[in-house]
Amino acid sequence: MSLEIARAHLAAHGRAEDIILTAESSATVELAAAALGVEPARIAKTLSFRGPEPDTAILVVMAGDARLDNAAFKREFGLKASMLKGDDVERLTGHAPGGVCPFGNPDSATVHLDTSMRRFPSVFPACGTGNSAIELTCEELEKVTDGAPWVTVSKLPE
Repeated sequence: MSLEIARAHLAAHGRAEDIILTAESSATVELAAAALGVEPARIAKTLSFRGPEPDTAILVVMAGDARLDNAAFKREFGLKASMLKGDDVERLTGHAPGGVCPFGNPDSATVHLDTSMRRFPSVFPACGTGNSAIELTCEELEKVTDGAPWVTVSKLPE
């Protein structure tokens, strides 16, 4: 069902047919990179955090090699970064762990795009399942997330 929600969202932007389904799992950055034949940094992982209000979520999409900068997160969102627990992920994002994506989320989940992805000509976010993805430029990602704002809440590897 999550794939169909993501597909319907992407269809509204003319991109539903561009979803890539892999035979192998793509539920982690490393697995997705192997399944898609790209470097792990180009996997656009969607991290799920507890939002400022009860039953809300903040979703941050960042490059696969980036790590969360807790201080930057607190400055940006005004709260300590607290990852959603497994039971809350699907309820608050509309997608199960391993397939959380920035498409077709409920209104209670706000999507933010991290600038760590801007280093690449294209990135590969999941599409609602642990074996789906889509290749998008950063401009296309911004468009299909309905203008999600850009933030810098990551640290890049040295």
